[in-house]
Amino acid sequence: MSNNDYNKQDLEPEVPIFIIETDEDAVTPEQLPAPSKNTVSVKWLIFMLLLLFCSIIAYVGYQVWERNFDIGIGISVSPRENIKKLERPIVDEAPQVILTQDTILDIGLNIYELHGLQAGLETKRPSENDQDVYLYCCSADYTAPGKYLGSLVLKGKEQTFSGLRLGYMAMYGGNNVIGISKSEKVKKYIEENGGDFFRQFILLSDGEMPLRYYLHGKVERCAMGRTENDQLFFITSQHKVTMRSFASALREYGFVDAIYITGGGHQTFYRDASGKAHDIFPGRKQGNHKGLWLVFRKRG
Repeated sequence: MSNNDYNKQDLEPEVPIFIIETDEDAVTPEQLPAPSKNTVSVKWLIFMLLLLFCSIIAYVGYQVWERNFDIGIGISVSPRENIKKLERPIVDEAPQVILTQDTILDIGLNIYELHGLQAGLETKRPSENDQDVYLYCCSADYTAPGKYLGSLVLKGKEQTFSGLRLGYMAMYGGNNVIGISKSEKVKKYIEENGGDFFRQFILLSDGEMPLRYYLHGKVERCAMGRTENDQLFFITSQHKVTMRSFASALREYGFVDAIYITGGGHQTFYRDASGKAHDIFPGRKQGNHKGLWLVFRKRG
């Protein structure tokens, strides 16, 4: 080899050699095994079961809410608040019934403001000679055989149970409250403490009228009503009216809550400030009342 050949060889650049190592254990995406049909089926089954479980919980929750709380109308006082009112100290005031007469929306109203009186349910019509009695009327409705309609508690003893009528009146310890609710908390409290309780139809709740009234036709109407300042009243119509017209007049007058009281066909009584007894529906004969009387007596 000549010197020229060596020189050419020295002048030629070296070509680097790259060695790429590969991991024989590496797996490409194409080589990954496809999930089995059994695995996919189990995942879908779990998903469907969870979906079904959530649906059942939501349905049960809705049914509980609708059955025990939702009445489709506003509520001004909760059952818990009414229980607190039943437990509050008695306000010392002179017993009296103050009558006011007014005409609202062409409906004549007799409005009896109640002060210093405790209400209770009694099985017999009180004597008008009993000077402790200031007003009495009917309370819970009943069927022809004398079966009560709606929940009813007499001196702590449950007489009947039904949540179909959503208005209620509760009486305990000299305090009286009315309210609107599906809840039975107030009723249970009355049972535990030996008070009185009955249910009736709603006329007004939180100043609203329900979409439907269950009694039709025109008769003399009665109600227990509550104003925004928490004063209770007994109200009657002066003439025969429908429940809707009666409720409209009560709302217009300023009542917040009102529950219906049966009694247009029965003798209803009040005593004025002088102590004189008056029939609220004069000239009406005493009906065959098989229910309980709602009686307002002097506290003590």
